[in-house]
Order: sequence, then structure tokens, then C-alpha cells
Amino acid sequence: MASERCSVLVPVPLHRERLRQRGFNQAELLARAAQRRLGASSRVDAGILRRARATDSQTGLTRHQRRANVRGAFRVTRPAVADQTIVVIDDVFTTGITASECARVLMRAGAKQVCVATVARVLKGEVARPIQSIAAASA
Repeated sequence: MASERCSVLVPVPLHRERLRQRGFNQAELLARAAQRRLGASSRVDAGILRRARATDSQTGLTRHQRRANVRGAFRVTRPAVADQTIVVIDDVFTTGITASECARVLMRAGAKQVCVATVARVLKGEVARPIQSIAAASA
């Protein structure tokens, strides 16, 4: 990902209730870390996307259920995306449904290009499990 192409880093937003419970948005923390590495050619804008409604956890849902779960869940809050290259930042890429929905609404709002960057990728055939399940399975 060349820094001159990454004009705006947009973390996948949490619903305000989930953010209140958790106290932080892991995607926003990742976006801020990426921005420090990329330098002045990029900026984090955590306010461009808003989660308009709460969604269920995607863990354990089928691809079809995931798509229905996030369809219409995101809104672009301001026209700052017009003609911009946006990089959506998320923590885990499983089926790509969440990233795809974010990209869809950003493109509809006029983004020139939307890319996705994640820290972890679930491989086809693998099941994404919550950390406590992984810890319990290895005990």
C-alpha cells in the first residue's frame, strides 16, 4: 500500500452502545497506528462512517446471515469522501462482508477508490472463533 495512494484511513465503526461497553474501537487504534507509519500523506477520519444501527456479532454466522446482518448498517456522515482514495481499516477479515458493505456506501458517496486493510485474515474453511473459545480449546 503506497502512502501516496492512501489519502484517508477510515476505521470500521462500532455502534455507540458497543463502543461504550468496550471503551475503544480496535479498528480505530489500528488506523491510527497505520497513519503513524504512513506519515503526513494520510489521515485518519473516524467520523466519515457511522454505524447507523447495532448489529449482531458476525462470529458463527453464515455468509448469507452476515450480509443480512450488516446490510444498511453503515452511513457516510459527510461529503468528505468525494474523489478520495479511502482505506477501510478492520481488525479481522473473515468473509469480507463488513468491508464490502463499508466500501459500497463509501463508493455511493463518491469515493474514487476504496481499499481494505486488516490485521488478520480467516482462511477459507476455517472458523473464526472468539479468543476465549480458542483459549478454552487449548487448555
